[in-house]
Amino acid sequence: MKLRAAVFASGGGTNFQALLDHRSATGSWEVVLLVTDRPDAGALARAERAGLASAVVGTRGRELSEVGAELLEVLERERIDVILLAGYLKLVPPELVERFRGRILNIHPALLPLFGGRGMYGRRVHEAVIESGASESGATVHFVDEEYDRGEILAQRRVPVEPGDTAETLAARVLSVEHELYPEAVDRLCDALAHGRAPEPATS
Repeated sequence: MKLRAAVFASGGGTNFQALLDHRSATGSWEVVLLVTDRPDAGALARAERAGLASAVVGTRGRELSEVGAELLEVLERERIDVILLAGYLKLVPPELVERFRGRILNIHPALLPLFGGRGMYGRRVHEAVIESGASESGATVHFVDEEYDRGEILAQRRVPVEPGDTAETLAARVLSVEHELYPEAVDRLCDALAHGRAPEPATS
């Protein structure tokens, strides 16, 4: 029996697409649901094309506990086992963290613990990396806890920062790594969960 995964996305959903493209008949997990906080998120069109269920759970003007209660209702209805954040820009409510602890992953476009935290997403991350003078960046897959980008690291992959890089060129290089790293890390987590053991961290 495959683990049922929900992907949370706020934008276009390229990492969501990478997870969908990784689907395997022999794998230990499958994406069955997209959750977004934005009714205009591009990821919704990807879910529709893939024939997947989707849910829009807005956050604007709502208490985090109210959002958490609605999300739990959606996830329980779809019998979700694992949550995968793929460009989801909102803080995960503590009710979800507690219910799915050790079963929520996020991918971040830098080598955490550097260049993470509230407000550090998308172009801002790559601009900060370049402005710092760092010689390398990369992607990090980590477990989600009650704070932004602070959970235990499951996997990292490094990429060089090239002379003359802009935020756009660095972002493209990191994104290609994200699309490979994230499905591999989800495989590692779900294979471990399926066999009742802890996943082994990996870096490269």
